[in-house]
Parts: sequence; structure tokens; C-alpha cells
Amino acid sequence: MELVGRRYDTGLPVQIEIEAGRIVRVSQVDAAAAAMPPAGQWPWLAPGLIDVQLNGYGGQEFSSADLTPDKVEPIVRAMERFGVTRICPTLTTESFAVLQHALKAVAAACDRSPELARRIPGIHLEGPYITTDDGARGAHPKRHCRRPDWDEFQRLQEAASGRIRILTVSPEFDESIAFMRRVAQSGVVVAIGHTAARPDQVRAAVDAGARMSTHLGNGSHPMLHRLHNYVWAQLAEDRLTAGLICDGHHLPPEVVKVFIRAKMPERCILVSDISGQAGQPPGRYESPFCDIEILPSGKLVVAGQTEIMAGASLPLSAGVANAMRFAGVDLATAVRMAVHNPAALLGVEPGGLEVGDQADLVQFELAQSAEGHEHDEREGFHVFCTVVDGRPVWGTPWRASVSGSTVQ
Repeated sequence: MELVGRRYDTGLPVQIEIEAGRIVRVSQVDAAAAAMPPAGQWPWLAPGLIDVQLNGYGGQEFSSADLTPDKVEPIVRAMERFGVTRICPTLTTESFAVLQHALKAVAAACDRSPELARRIPGIHLEGPYITTDDGARGAHPKRHCRRPDWDEFQRLQEAASGRIRILTVSPEFDESIAFMRRVAQSGVVVAIGHTAARPDQVRAAVDAGARMSTHLGNGSHPMLHRLHNYVWAQLAEDRLTAGLICDGHHLPPEVVKVFIRAKMPERCILVSDISGQAGQPPGRYESPFCDIEILPSGKLVVAGQTEIMAGASLPLSAGVANAMRFAGVDLATAVRMAVHNPAALLGVEPGGLEVGDQADLVQFELAQSAEGHEHDEREGFHVFCTVVDGRPVWGTPWRASVSGSTVQ
């Protein structure tokens, strides 16, 4: 297989040749000499995006009593149209029975499909060990929010066949720090989120091995002390990587800009936090947690109000475009936050554009290079083709026309 496009990191037009799931040749193209369209009209080429926080899609939550192995793969494949090639199915706070069932379903889906297992580098368990405070717990059902329990977590990890790779937990409980230390020592990434913790508890959590902030700035109380709070504490902590939802609803543009500048891009991961109700038209929907409403703007909220979010409706690709627009970063930096940083957190190999790299790729255009293009929910990131393991899995590769023929 061959792909052409502009490299996301240098802007140079290249032709990439792929064999057996790996890149075997990368050739720079002189578009003018080859009588091809100017390089500025070519789409971009980048590694496939990696989303470490995805709750479901199209009416199906991962954290659900009705999840089956057959329902897992369609959610993974639904992300292909957005250039997302790997995801961490995210299970949010529920009863032990529901979490055990859902974890078994995801594990079974991976066990029977090696390809799917490669595309699911791990499960993100967001809760149930989080605060019961309104606002800070977001849409997580209060009746199932509970204190950390190592024995229960071990049973959940057993149900997942060891596939839980990220655990979001609040440091506010007496048991939290010792629990977080044991979880980190077991090889699971400990993330801080949905918390009412004091700044000193945040620091203690990091000392115990916490490495990530789950959707920093969200899952927070509506009102906080202006100086002494868990958002500032996490923002200032260089040992924490910040997950950021850049959908334009969860965080105002100026907050995204400040967070990325404060943490610096190397300590930021773009996430979608897509809800299982995403991909549906505006309206009110029932979910296992609470009734939710998708507003005409695309904002997804707990039904009956407009401030408390219940996940997102826009994909990770929208976050890439928005990070560029909100924070003024270039495409290479935005891609780093959506590919290389999450890959490093999980310890997996991302796609790439060098010889020998894994051929998980996305060929796309941005709004500024698509004049006159009618945009939809992809918000400025239009995918031509998504490639996984060297095979096109969504769309049609863009082909450069040359004197009535095509080159690729």
C-alpha cells in the first residue's frame, strides 16, 4: 500500500510505502517537478490517534449491564472515521456486578480477536472510588461512588483478565494513599479525578505513584477556593500528566491555553471523554447512570440543566483541531498530545512516519486547508483515510491527480 500527503511534523510532501503492517519506504516528493498539485493542497499524514478515555458510542456505554463482547468492536470501529486507531474502553462508576460483567465482556472481545486486542491497549476504570460530592462526581451515580477497596479492585482486575491499565481514583479518603500505592506498584497507571481532595492529599497521591490527572478542570466542584484547591495543585505538579477535553464545552478556550502552557505539551494528553450517547442527534436519552441531554450545540449534559457535563459528544480529532485553535500550538504538538503522550503513558508503540514504524496512520485535512468545506461534528478535522496495521479501515486514500491520471 502507498499513501501520499504532507508530514504532520515537517509539512514536507512524502510518499509512504507499506508492507506487512510496517513502513518500508518514505520518499520526499517534488510536487512541482512531478506536475502534481501544490504541496499546500495535499492532505496531512499523521500517526493514528490514541484515545485513553472513551465511554462508548452510538447509544452503548461500556459500563453497562447489557454490554456483550459483540458490542465492543463496533464502538472501536466507529472511531475509525475520526482517525482514532486505538482506544481505552472507559468504564465509569457502577455496582460491582455491572463492572465485573462489563470488564469480562471487554476482555472476552479482546481474547477472541488479536486485532481488537492490539487496538485496545488497556481498559480505563474511571471510579468507582471517587467523591460523592455533587458537581465533582459529575454524572457518576452517587449510590455507587465508594471508598477504595483493594480486594474489590483485585476482583475487578481478575474479571478484566489483567487489562485494566488506568484507574481514576480520588485521594480524599483515609484509605486512598495506601491503595494508590498498591495499584501503582501493580503496574496500573493511577489517575486523580472526580475528587474533593485537599492540595496536600494531591501531593501525597503523587508521592504514592499517581501519574495522571483525569480530565483536569472537569469533574470539579462549581465553586472552589481561588488559590487553595485540587486544580491548582495538579496543574503545578510536574509528575502528573494532564488529560484535557478540548471539545469547546468542557473547558473554555482560555483555560485550555493556560493549562497547556502551564503543564507544557509534553505533560498533556488530549482525550475525548465521549459518552455512550454520542453519535446521536440532539435530544434527551436514558443512560445507565442518569438521563442525559444532547443540546443543539453538541454539549452533552445531565438532563434538566446545562452546566454539569455527562461526557462529550465530539471525537478526539476535534480536540486536535481545537487544541491548535485554543492554545496556538502547531499540528505537530497537537498530534504529540493525542498520539505519543498517551502511547508513552501506556507503554505502547504508536504509529509513525519513519521506516520500520507501525503503519497506524490517518490522512486528513484541517479546516484552514479545506476552504469551502462543509464541516460536521469532526470540527475542522476531516479524515480521508484511516489505516490500521497497514490496511485502510475507513475512507478512501486521497490521490494526487497528474495530467488526467492519479498518483499513488
